[in-house]
Amino acid sequence: MSNAKLQLHYNDAARMSYCSYDENHHHHGGQSSQSTATTTANAKYDPDENRGRWASKTEFILSCLGYAVGLGNVWRFPYLCYRSGGGAFLIPYLLMLFLCGIPLFFMEIIMGQFSSLGCIGIFRLAPLFKGAGFAIVVVNIICTTYYSVIISYPLMFLKHIFSSKLPWESCENSWNTNHCVEVTEMAKYNFTTRGEFKTAADEFFHLEILKISNGIYEIGTIQWSLFAALVLSWIMVYVCIIKGIETVGKVVYFTATFPFIILFILFVRGVTLPGAMKGILFYIKPEWSRLMDLKVWADAAIQIFFSLGPGWGGIVNMASFNHFRNNAKGDAIFIPIINCSTSIFAGFVVFSVLGFLSHQTGIPVADVATSGPGLAFITYPQAIAMLPFSQVWAGLFFCMLFLLGLDSVFVQIEAIISSVLDEIPKVRPYKYAVTLVSCLIMFSMAILFVTNGGMYILQLLDWYSASISVILICILEVIMASWIYGVDNFLDDIYFMIGKKPEKIWLYCWKYVTPGILVFIFFTSIIFNRPVRYNDKVYPEWAVALGWCSCAISIICIPLYMLWTLFHRRGSLKENFMASLKAKFWLPAQEDYRVAYAEFKTARKLMDELSSRNFEKVEMLRKS
Repeated sequence: MSNAKLQLHYNDAARMSYCSYDENHHHHGGQSSQSTATTTANAKYDPDENRGRWASKTEFILSCLGYAVGLGNVWRFPYLCYRSGGGAFLIPYLLMLFLCGIPLFFMEIIMGQFSSLGCIGIFRLAPLFKGAGFAIVVVNIICTTYYSVIISYPLMFLKHIFSSKLPWESCENSWNTNHCVEVTEMAKYNFTTRGEFKTAADEFFHLEILKISNGIYEIGTIQWSLFAALVLSWIMVYVCIIKGIETVGKVVYFTATFPFIILFILFVRGVTLPGAMKGILFYIKPEWSRLMDLKVWADAAIQIFFSLGPGWGGIVNMASFNHFRNNAKGDAIFIPIINCSTSIFAGFVVFSVLGFLSHQTGIPVADVATSGPGLAFITYPQAIAMLPFSQVWAGLFFCMLFLLGLDSVFVQIEAIISSVLDEIPKVRPYKYAVTLVSCLIMFSMAILFVTNGGMYILQLLDWYSASISVILICILEVIMASWIYGVDNFLDDIYFMIGKKPEKIWLYCWKYVTPGILVFIFFTSIIFNRPVRYNDKVYPEWAVALGWCSCAISIICIPLYMLWTLFHRRGSLKENFMASLKAKFWLPAQEDYRVAYAEFKTARKLMDELSSRNFEKVEMLRKS
């Protein structure tokens, strides 16, 4: 049989398998021998028949957008872009998007959609690495805990917008100190003394909302107003996820779209302000020489990586609720591009207002530009306070921040809950209880962050707990899919799902380019890691050690599970090692597709055997 005929035979078998569900193939003439074999082999396979599906593709798209487009798009990317060469930064940024971000996004969607499993279950591809799944859950628990506090801050600001004058507009409040200076007066001070003074917005955030202590060594007491905001945040989160994707799929129609509307309104307002163009030019003016700086490339890779959110389990989990035949490739290209476009657009929103602030105060844009909580809760609110109808703009801005954070939180919690239900089938009938208990545990942990020293602890965990862990998890995912399970097998799975094999570029990215970039990100994250600081306060060594421990708690899951796999089971070390590298129960969740998949794999194996024999005959003829 010629190679062309072999390929035709394989393609025909694949198409038959692809269509078998729609044609009720499994009802014709009883089960095939492959089907019987599958049923026998899967005696211990226990898929969740009631896991649920998105009601429409739109729900999945909006959930992914809500998850990917978060606070980092608004408070990190614009400053990073300005600091790293302006318009020139877009070159490494977009390169990293297409060579690392999109391939990773596509890979995780495929894993979740094919198996209908969460972030622990996908490691059935290579059970040796299952510890990485537990590491994902640990990272999500830690980060969701403090992230829920971050989305409580906008609620605190919203509580104050109904007064006739925004309280962070002046230094005439009970919490203000002698160091408070109204921002319009700040330009009168020289650079050496300016640091001694604080703007009204700075003191409002730190002294009224946070009631911050002098350092991490001074935890203090619970701030009850912030505690109330935290309670409200968790109630809203629980309402959004109470029925899993049934409620999440409906909520995202508002939570994922409304921030875009607000962002556009703020853009229109921003670009019409005096001094806006000064800020925008500061943001996009290219500095081509910065492209020679390795740190700029590292920052671009890290920003793409953390902006899209691979390795956190959210993408895998949301894709696990997709319909099996969903065109995952289109989603994997569309969602990351929208996410990165939003980051670039947010830069215009932020720097137009910072340009206005610079124009009004006489302070250079470079001095008012900042990132992180300082931008979101101090600098931008300070600029808003100088606008006519400032209450309206403040209300829109803080609503946007809250909704951006809310999407990310409930997707992360849903990833945790789905993993528990996948791994412990006995609790599946009690999903409401699992959801409630999970929320209560994380809420209880979050109380630590609403104390006087809570912001220092929050910053410490944000700095250390996830960055290196998540990169390592993604490295293991790519190695598992491309090198252990095999990129050809992975491409076959995609072909079986969507009826079309991806282009060769995906193979090269998954096997070589993306792993290389991930290793680059991993080491540069360690090399360029600076000691954590907050509010110009250096953390003591014991606090930094605790930060690294929060990182180690998740990473340690990986080698511990490997050791348990190798030594706990019967058999020699080598036998256990080789067995743990073979895919176990890597199958579609629906019985119909499992039968079709067995036939598809049989046809694939047959083609390989015939092709091998044909090659041997050709070699024998050639030698003779």
